[in-house]
This record gives sequence, structure tokens and C-alpha cells, in this order.
Amino acid sequence: MIVDERFVTYINSLEQENPPLLSKIEAEALSARVPVIRRETQGLLKFLLAMSRPRRILEVGTAVGFSALLMEYYNPAECQIDTIENYEKRIPIARQNFMCAGKENVIKLLEGDAAQVMKTLREPYDFIFMDAAKGQYLHFLPEVMRLLREGGLLVSDNVLQDGTVIESRFAVCRRDRTIHKRMRGYLYELTHHERLVTSILPVGDGVTVSVKQGLREHGGS
Repeated sequence: MIVDERFVTYINSLEQENPPLLSKIEAEALSARVPVIRRETQGLLKFLLAMSRPRRILEVGTAVGFSALLMEYYNPAECQIDTIENYEKRIPIARQNFMCAGKENVIKLLEGDAAQVMKTLREPYDFIFMDAAKGQYLHFLPEVMRLLREGGLLVSDNVLQDGTVIESRFAVCRRDRTIHKRMRGYLYELTHHERLVTSILPVGDGVTVSVKQGLREHGGS
């Protein structure tokens, strides 16, 4: 828990309920211990979608399709969503959820490793939501930058790793040190990249919001 649990509980109590199908998918996912975006992160996504009204969305990490459906539902603009998933057991569940929502023609599920799938994509995206294996975020970044249009938003979830990202690598379990190192590297790249303006927010398990900007012109006076 990054923020005091009482604050999170209070903030979440103010959120309006999602439509019944989304609530059902969320409950089933949590019951099956499938990770879905936290309530406070959902609120942030809803705000960003309302503000940016993206027409083309790319999601890296479908799981059972909850976040893709949430983005489609709360985006005030008509949109097309491409979402990538590599875990075979979750793919048919996500497809079924998209069909139940009647969104199989709006949300396109792309099967395979995200690093390879992204190389096949050509259209610029207005909004990219990163919610896959945390240790791969840094590896995905070059393709993400290629696909994100100038002025587009990159939102990355689960970047603070329950607060352990601030710890020394020797303070985390040995099995988690690679992910810890890669996430710190990812956060450094986001905040130092010449084409990105990034804010790191202690929302949920940590979210970054990055805007892609044009190359700066350094003209003389």
C-alpha cells in the first residue's frame, strides 16, 4: 500500500459504480485471482479518457479484457482499441467478455508476445495503456515510442511495486531484483526521455502519465 489505506477506501467510496457487466467481469477476475486495475486507477483512466478523447488506443496486457472494456465504455469519443495478450488461458475469456459486451468489432485482441506484435503495428495511437509484465516495460518502450503519436498519452500501471521500488536492490527478495532494477530503469527513462513529459502518481500501485512531445528546437537569438 503506497497511500494510507483509509484514504484509498474513502476515495473509492466516492466513485460511481461501473455498469453491471463490467462489475461482473471485475468480480469474477478478482475471485479467480486475475489482476485487474484497482478502483483508484480506474478513476484516473476515466479522467484521462474524458480529457484526451482518444480515437486509437493500444493496450499492452489484456488479461480478461476488463480494462479494455472500461476504456471503451468511458471514452466519450468513438474509438478502436487494439489489445495484446500472450497468456493463452486468458485469451478465450477476454474474447468471450468482448462478445458479451458486443464490442468484438471495436476491440481487437492481438495474440502473442507484445514485443513482437508491436513491431507489426503501423498506425499511430493516441493513447497507450501499459499493463503487462512489469519487467518488460523498459524492453517495450522503443516500440511504444514509435507507435505513440506526438501529443499522445502513455499510461503505465503498477510502476511502484507496492512501494518496494524505492528500496535498495539488496532490500528486496533476490527473485525480485531483476524486475526491481528494470522498473527503476523504466522510470528513469520516462522522466529523462527528450520526447516525454512524465508525472509519477502514487495512485493504486503507482501510475505514470507521459505526454509525447515534439523534438525541441534550439535556435540562437
